[in-house]
Amino acid sequence: MRFATLLSLHTMQTSRMGEKRLGLIVNPIAGIGGRVGLKGSDGVEIQRRALQLGAVRESESRAVQALQMVQSIGDRLEVITYPHEMGEDAARECGFEPKVVGRIERGETTAEDTRNAALALMGLNVDLLLFAGGDGTARDIYSAVGQRIPVLGIPAGVKIHSAVFGTSPRSTGALAALYLRGRASSLREAEVMDIDEEAFREGRVSARLYGYLKVPYRSELVQGQKAASGPGEQASQRAIAADITDRMQADCLYIIGPGTTTKAIASQLGLSKTLLHVDVVKGGEMVATDVRESQLLELLQGVKAKVIVTPIGGQGHIFGRGNQQISPEVIRRVGRDNVIVVSTAGKIDSLGGKPLLVDTGERAVDKMLSGYIRVVTGYDEQIVYRVSG
Repeated sequence: MRFATLLSLHTMQTSRMGEKRLGLIVNPIAGIGGRVGLKGSDGVEIQRRALQLGAVRESESRAVQALQMVQSIGDRLEVITYPHEMGEDAARECGFEPKVVGRIERGETTAEDTRNAALALMGLNVDLLLFAGGDGTARDIYSAVGQRIPVLGIPAGVKIHSAVFGTSPRSTGALAALYLRGRASSLREAEVMDIDEEAFREGRVSARLYGYLKVPYRSELVQGQKAASGPGEQASQRAIAADITDRMQADCLYIIGPGTTTKAIASQLGLSKTLLHVDVVKGGEMVATDVRESQLLELLQGVKAKVIVTPIGGQGHIFGRGNQQISPEVIRRVGRDNVIVVSTAGKIDSLGGKPLLVDTGERAVDKMLSGYIRVVTGYDEQIVYRVSG
C-alpha cells in the first residue's frame, strides 16, 4: 500500500513537472478600425468612432482560433489570463478553466491594463506569453516585459508591421503548441515596430523601431517585418499598371487595395490615390475613395466587380493586413476568379519561395483563396504562384 501511494505521488509530481503555463492577453479593441476604414484603433475617440460606424470587435474570436490549436495539450497546460474580454472569455470558450488574475472594468480596458497584465503573467513564470492585438499592443507588451520571457502575437490589429506575430491566428496557435511541447525550442529577437496613426490617416507612413521581443520561430509560421518597395521598382510598377488598365472593362467595378503598385494603376488612369486607401474605380473614373466595408457591399449590388491587391513587402499578405475593408463577404461576392494580384518580380523574389498569405478572419474564405493564382508582374507578364491560408 505504501509503495502504491509513493508511486501515485511520483506520478502526480511528474505530471506537474511536465505541465506548461501559457499566459494569455487579449486586447479587446485591437483592429476595430479596420473594416470601417479608420487605419487603426489607437485612442479613445477613434475607438468610439469605429463603434459608431458599426465596427465589430474581432480580437477575441481570433484569440479563440489560436487557442483551438493548443487544446490538444490538454491537462498538461495551465492557462493564466486576465478577466473577461482580456482573455478569460476566449479561454473559457475553448474549454479551458483558466487561472484569472488582476482586475479590469468590463468594456473599459486601456493600454495600462495590457502592461499590467503582462507584468502579472511574467511574475507567475509563464512559459509563453500569447497576446492578441496589433503593433500598439506589441509595444505595450515590450514596454512591460522586454526580453525577459518568450512572447508570441496573434494578429488582430489593422496595421501589423512588427515581426512578433504569426502569419494567422491558427499559425500562431500551432507555433505556440510546438513551443510548449518542446518541438520549436529556438527563439529569435523579433522587431516591434509601430507607426504614427495620425500621419497614417493622412497618407504618410512614419514607422519606428521600438525594440525586440523574444519569439518562438518557425519560418513558415511567423511573419516577417514589413518591407517598403524600393525606388528601383517604379518601372516595373508602371508596366504592371499599363497591363491592368489596358485590360479594364468599362462596365466593371474595380476595388483597388492599398500599396505602391496599386497606386501606380490609379496614376496610369490619371486618378489620385493614396498608398493606404481602398478605392473604387469604374469606367476610368473614381467612384468612391477610402471606402468602408459597408460602402463596398452597397456598391457591389447587382454589378460585375474585380478586386486588385498587391502583397505586403516582406510578409506576403494579400488580404488581412491593412485592407480589412475588403472583407470575407466582399470577397465572396466578387469571387475568387475576379481577384487580381499584382506584384513586381522583386517583391515575389524577396519571399524566397514562401507563399502569398491570406488572413481574412473567416476560415472558409481563406480556404477558398488558397491554391495557385496568377500574379501580374509586368506588361503581358504573369506567373502562377501559391496562396496559403
